[in-house]
Amino acid sequence: MNKRVSPHMRRGVIQIPSSKSDSQRAILAAALCSGTSELHPIGNSADEMAMLNAIQQLGAQVHWKSDTKALIQGITRFPTSTHVNLHESGLGLRLITSVCAAHPGKHRIDGAGSLTQRSMHFFEETLPAFGVRVQSNGGFIPLEIEGNMHGAELALDGSLSSQYLSGLLMALPLLQTESRLTVHELKSIPYVQMTLNTLAQFGISIQHHQFEQFVVAGNQRYIATNYLIEGDWSAASFWLVAAALGQSIVVEGLSLQSLQADKSILTAFEKANCAVLYTENGISIDGRNRIPFQFDATHCPDLFPALVTFAALCEGRSDIQGLKRLKHKESDRGEALQTEFEKLGVQLVLDETTDTIHVYGKKTIEGATVGSHNDHRIAMCLAIAGMFADAAVEIEGAEAVAKSYPRFWDDLQSLQTI
Repeated sequence: MNKRVSPHMRRGVIQIPSSKSDSQRAILAAALCSGTSELHPIGNSADEMAMLNAIQQLGAQVHWKSDTKALIQGITRFPTSTHVNLHESGLGLRLITSVCAAHPGKHRIDGAGSLTQRSMHFFEETLPAFGVRVQSNGGFIPLEIEGNMHGAELALDGSLSSQYLSGLLMALPLLQTESRLTVHELKSIPYVQMTLNTLAQFGISIQHHQFEQFVVAGNQRYIATNYLIEGDWSAASFWLVAAALGQSIVVEGLSLQSLQADKSILTAFEKANCAVLYTENGISIDGRNRIPFQFDATHCPDLFPALVTFAALCEGRSDIQGLKRLKHKESDRGEALQTEFEKLGVQLVLDETTDTIHVYGKKTIEGATVGSHNDHRIAMCLAIAGMFADAAVEIEGAEAVAKSYPRFWDDLQSLQTI
């Protein structure tokens, strides 16, 4: 599917969707309870649907009270033989794999699309230390795991993704004995904070020292609760960039107390000399005095696409650190951003020596036909860029937004042309 975005000024209020990161953690936690939890608002992103389908394959029951409110009845008896497909949800797969490993039996974990190209070496190297046998497809999915997981003391590499650690933190409380983890070079710490916060709301207690040492007591029980899912700062980042570049857009549904890593886009705006406006309806950005900026996105790599779009229209060179975090996403996002923004007349330099993308911003960008690389965030950032080009931008593979933000194009269409 192609979408064409014309360069017009627009005005409107965007009600942001729920955070799929928060939602997926809460859905799985609810499935591990012995009672029934109420979750609201659950979005309809592909990743959230994948997690809901997965927990039902494991024996949880989902009853919808409305389009966005669900009652989740926890798994009463975890099956000893399972086959769970997480489709393209990387977070879902990394959480579910560890949770399945914590239950005796034979479990097969599978996925689709770009997920088939993501390495599963972490599980092959880590789960055997907990007494679990792991067999992969040459380092990739499907995974077959079998065993009776026990507590252990282990050192982990946290530099690739915090999602592996989050999966262990959800699984280890279910074991009979204590586990101790020492984590080196942990990235995306705010997402681990989010996991710990979700676990606490479901009655799970985990001790840690500066996110380097974790002590997880065994024999804990998940307790059913009513859980309010936050608005998604990652989805909001694209509309906030549009506002900073001159569109009259207000974003509502965001929590300023959120632990989401992508809330730090507000810091990036401040570094670029933008004003954050807190209105009656929500948040907007005044970027009339914007300047090139330097920002470290190591702990919030999902902000890269939105930040590159913003930097492309900040005249001069902006530097965004954390390049190496982009290799294992839905696409190689560094290369995808470089390829597509060059079509728009914007130069990006990928400096692996300094782990930085240098963006040489311009006063205006060029219209072109561009591609999403089947990456939801690439599609959305190119759509925002199209609002400010000197001619229309046509995006190939625009359906990719369904992974996280299915109504993105409808929300764009809802904005009034000025």
